[in-house]
Amino acid sequence: MDKKQLIIIGAGPGGYAAAFLAADLGIVTTLIDSEPNPGGVCLYRGCIPSKALLHVAKVISESAEAKNFGVEFSKPKINIKKMRMWKDDIVNKLTSGLGQISKMRKIEYMKGKASFLDSESTELIKDDGSKETIYFENAIIATGSHPAKIPGLTIESSKVLDSTSALNIDDIPKSMLVIGGGYIGLELGTVYATLGTKITVAEMLPRILTGADTDLVSVLSKKITPLFDSILLETKVVSMEEVKNGIKVMFEDNKKQKSEKVFDKVLISIGRKPNTMNLGLENTKVEINEKGFIKVDNQLRTTDKNIFAIGDVAGEPMLAHKASHEGRTAVEVIAGHKAVFEPKTIPAVVFTDPEIAWCGLTEAEAKEQNKNITVAKFPWAASGRALTIGRTDGLTKLIIDSETERILGVGIVGPGAGDLISEGVLAIEMGANATDIKLSIHPHPTLSETIMESAEVFFGQSTHIYKPRKVHKVHKVHKVRKVQSS
Repeated sequence: MDKKQLIIIGAGPGGYAAAFLAADLGIVTTLIDSEPNPGGVCLYRGCIPSKALLHVAKVISESAEAKNFGVEFSKPKINIKKMRMWKDDIVNKLTSGLGQISKMRKIEYMKGKASFLDSESTELIKDDGSKETIYFENAIIATGSHPAKIPGLTIESSKVLDSTSALNIDDIPKSMLVIGGGYIGLELGTVYATLGTKITVAEMLPRILTGADTDLVSVLSKKITPLFDSILLETKVVSMEEVKNGIKVMFEDNKKQKSEKVFDKVLISIGRKPNTMNLGLENTKVEINEKGFIKVDNQLRTTDKNIFAIGDVAGEPMLAHKASHEGRTAVEVIAGHKAVFEPKTIPAVVFTDPEIAWCGLTEAEAKEQNKNITVAKFPWAASGRALTIGRTDGLTKLIIDSETERILGVGIVGPGAGDLISEGVLAIEMGANATDIKLSIHPHPTLSETIMESAEVFFGQSTHIYKPRKVHKVHKVHKVRKVQSS
């Protein structure tokens, strides 16, 4: 029996990162996916195309705001076909590049869908319908996730979109309902709203982006409220029906009051579900938990000792960068290295305008865990760089252990927050304290200075905010002391 040393099912950011490291470590690797090249949902139908379209929206938005600086542009002419071609070209360049890297690393790439026959073999179903049995020593499941549907509500209609079909930008509808106030719905809603669609967001919970702190979200809310037609909080969609001129939607608010409205299109963006179906897991010893995720330990090993699982199928947060690091950890374990996946923090970024990013503990989580913290905030209105780009609506905050001065969390809202948050990740991973941040010289004038000045705020020594130093006493548990500008 010819056994392959390692097979990886799924070639997304987790799968291809694992395959590339495995090849670098001398492991003979087979990568299996239904797409012609590696990339997965992230590159083909997720992270990359959505960020390309968000950049288009940003350019349009900034052009409109340029009048504040004394520069006026004519109304933009939108060529949907060319925009779509530009987005698709980015995807093709990245995925074909990954295909070339796979060949350079001598990775065997097999196109098709794989299903486990038992704990040592899979069946590969190719595009032409032919089947091949593949035996393996080790396997990594990296099959990702798919858009979630609303049970009993989703209807089959070209006017009802999910996060995949919405990226095609077939046209610019006059009106669109976005069901779900999470990051996917807000990002895509921003794209369509900037292109000219009247966007209504319906969210069941009392506020949008429930995972982020309220002070960060409030900055975003102020920016998107005038951009969107309306944001309906504590509102459920109870029925949808396709009619001649669109989709008729019935809402129910928190007072059980019902109302109807017709939209040209509806986007369902209520989250994602792991791709664990049709994998033949029932033929192995692999177990799935109550949420549908594959059970793994801190080495990403499943309950079947030679099968590993990474990325979206292995649990939340369902993020590409988490999947990549999990994939590398699993490969190191297979290679015999002493490795575990135990990050102190995994950053989260919402690529709206302004962006929101955070890592470590949020302020809300710190309160729930009864942490003794100080929250130091630096408003971007005091940032010279923020003023020069006309974006003083931002905010940087540090969640600091009041006794040890250790950085427990970082939150940022503003342009480029997703890039700025990496400093916070490094600080938390290295166990940095407020003094370390304060004494690290940041270039001027930059937005990164707001992180340094947040640490200075903690000590009452911020250069650009006058806030007298307060003696740091040992606070009682539950108490949160906020330090910010008047």
